[in-house]
Amino acid sequence: MRLGAFSVSLTVKDLSRSIAFYEVLGFTKFGGDAEHGFAIMKNGETLIGLFQGMFERNMLTFNPGWDQSAGEVDPFDDVRDIKAKVKAAGHEVSHEQGGDAGIGSFVVTDPDGNPILIDQHR
Repeated sequence: MRLGAFSVSLTVKDLSRSIAFYEVLGFTKFGGDAEHGFAIMKNGETLIGLFQGMFERNMLTFNPGWDQSAGEVDPFDDVRDIKAKVKAAGHEVSHEQGGDAGIGSFVVTDPDGNPILIDQHR
């Protein structure tokens, strides 16, 4: 299964303070919108999403159809196909978004309670 770009999505209390902290570690702002409570930070091929007030817990995030620089890759496994495989294996999904094509997402939780967001932007 091709899950696409990988990042860790962190819940933060103070977005500006967190951005400044990760900049000390060599990350630069790659995307996001501080007015909407999030920033995507990048260091080489490593991505960290900082989210204030959006999620309850830290989570793993995969973006089908994207590489680590948000460039489109083809072919890729569509989020709906990934979700169908996850459900067929007997796992529950939550927070399902999107229609029959294009943008869509869902969350699946691993056996230890860690949420995994599969979030397709194309």
